[in-house]
Amino acid sequence: MADTIGSIAAILTTLSFLPQAIMVLRTRNTDSLSLTMYAMFTAGVTCWLVYGLMIQSMPVIVANLVTVCLAALILSMKIANTVALSRAARLRLR
Repeated sequence: MADTIGSIAAILTTLSFLPQAIMVLRTRNTDSLSLTMYAMFTAGVTCWLVYGLMIQSMPVIVANLVTVCLAALILSMKIANTVALSRAARLRLR
C-alpha cells in the first residue's frame, strides 16, 4: 500500500512539473523564472534522488530522476539566457 501511495504521489508531482518544462522548451523563454529558485529546486530534487537510491525506493528514484533531468535542462537554459543578457548589457554600455 505504501508503494502505491508513493507511486501516485511520484506520478502527480512529476506530471505537475511537465507543463512548465514543456513551455520553457517550446518558447526558450526563461525571463519569468527565478535562477535562485531553479538552482535550489534542482539541488533539492537531486538530494531526493540520492535519498531514493539510498533507501532503494523505485517511486522516489523514478520520479526524481525524471524531474531532475527536466529541472536541470531548464536551469541550464536559464543560466545560458542570463549570461547572454548580461553579455548584451555589457556590450551596450561600451
